[in-house]
Amino acid sequence: MSTLAQGREAYAERRWPDAVGQYTAADHDAELPAGDLEQLATSVILTGRGSEGVDILARAHLKYLADGDYPAAARCAVWTGMNLILLGEPARSAGWLARAHRIVEDLPEPCPFEGLLFVPAGLGALYQGDGAAAAAAFTRAADLGRARGDADSAALGTLGLGQAKVMLGEFDDGLALLDEAMVAVTVGEISPIPAGIIYCAVIETCHLAFDLHRAHEWTRALDRWCDAQQKLVAFSGQCQMHRAELYRLHGAWTEAIDAAKTAQDLAFRGDRMATYGGFYEQGEIHRLRGDFDAAEAAYLQAQETGFPPQPGLALLRLAQGRPAHAQSLLRQAMDGLDAAYRRRMLAARVEIELAAGDALAARAAAEELASLCASIDMPMLHALAEQSEAAVLFHDGDPGAALVPLRRAWSRWLSLDTPFEAARCRALLARLCAALGDAESARLEREAARAVFSGLGAAPALADLEQADLEQSELGQSVPAAPETRTAPAPPTGNDAHHAADAGPLTARETEVVRLVSAGLSNRNIAAELFISEKTVARHLSNIFTKLDLTSRAAVTAYAYRHGLV
Repeated sequence: MSTLAQGREAYAERRWPDAVGQYTAADHDAELPAGDLEQLATSVILTGRGSEGVDILARAHLKYLADGDYPAAARCAVWTGMNLILLGEPARSAGWLARAHRIVEDLPEPCPFEGLLFVPAGLGALYQGDGAAAAAAFTRAADLGRARGDADSAALGTLGLGQAKVMLGEFDDGLALLDEAMVAVTVGEISPIPAGIIYCAVIETCHLAFDLHRAHEWTRALDRWCDAQQKLVAFSGQCQMHRAELYRLHGAWTEAIDAAKTAQDLAFRGDRMATYGGFYEQGEIHRLRGDFDAAEAAYLQAQETGFPPQPGLALLRLAQGRPAHAQSLLRQAMDGLDAAYRRRMLAARVEIELAAGDALAARAAAEELASLCASIDMPMLHALAEQSEAAVLFHDGDPGAALVPLRRAWSRWLSLDTPFEAARCRALLARLCAALGDAESARLEREAARAVFSGLGAAPALADLEQADLEQSELGQSVPAAPETRTAPAPPTGNDAHHAADAGPLTARETEVVRLVSAGLSNRNIAAELFISEKTVARHLSNIFTKLDLTSRAAVTAYAYRHGLV
């Protein structure tokens, strides 16, 4: 087999380093045909050498022109421009995109790749926070792609339209479009670079829409997509960045740090889009553990990428006892920020404004969060809104009224398997119960929160808990317990209710563990699938054995089949 044939075979099998080696060797013997040059460029870009790949893509463009294949030349020009955007070279990018427009305009027949021309315009509008303009550009890209048979244009347009709709608050329609774009990827219709772009953008948008379930599902899919390709660098760092965030939310902080460091390493090797997230997620874990110097260093490195490391840096300032500085930082960051990213900072805004003494600003942020729940029916958003409402009510001197939303928030965090946030709710519940004179309930809630914080190594949260104990003791609040006024946790709703009905006594997360056990996965593999620690998997299994009165994984598998869980 010739080196050229070996290069083509390696490309088809997604063996990118092999494709680069074989194509390069063939190119030394005789200049590659335009299509093979384009595939060589793609392979080089995917192994993390973006600048070199762009140069080869330019060669492919010129070869297409020489061959008289002007539509393919236009396609190469667009992708050269879009890759230059990712490399931080906007002037060169603009030149290449202008060249692509000119070629398409001069064609006597409609260009099959014309839809791609509208993708950069849509991205520009999206980055500037203009959802309406982005939606118009991406709609045009998708329509042209479908009409002219270009799957890449159609999928990228559908993706961008979904992102624009989420930005505009049309969440159901937006998320449905994201799923539609992902279908094109998973059935293999899309070229490798657009496929990676779609994967990463969908996951990022799911987080912006507080859709933790979709973020889990598509991150697992991206993980498998990356693993199936030999030494893939591009998009792999972003995959690790998303894994780090999910590990952090689920209390697997050691795994989160490892994933964030891997993301950072892959960013240095060529996946530039992972640079910010790799540093930011490390900062988050260091802050939560109380290593404030390391957190500050990580946040400042994230800031060097051009994006404000918020709300993490502001929460760090709050933890350092500087609420006014935290308030100033977060207000500046949120001023003029587009709606999608602003929503993600509202809960931190409530916490910081209360600490800084501006109850009106805190209440406004809490009300903004609550108003979002009408259009975003996501358990995570409801939990943030209810937790924030409870904090404001307690600050206003109404601990009794705060109990109801806080217990609902606690129940939702439990269903999402987010132990740190659930423990924060219990720490606040302890303060509410103490204020109501229910010393016994306060003690139980405090001990439950303390156990979780200790297990996670959350030193600042533990210190806050001890300080609250001290303050309550000094106020003489250790009085005989008042009559119980406990409110039962809110029942699960939506998807959680559906899973609960299927699984009987099991929680949604325990049901997932049962399904994975039934598939024959080990604890280690289950942890990787669910972005939790092996220790957490073992705890879930122990709970499952106790609830179902079972003693083995085989019995759990039989239960799953008997109850239709698999």
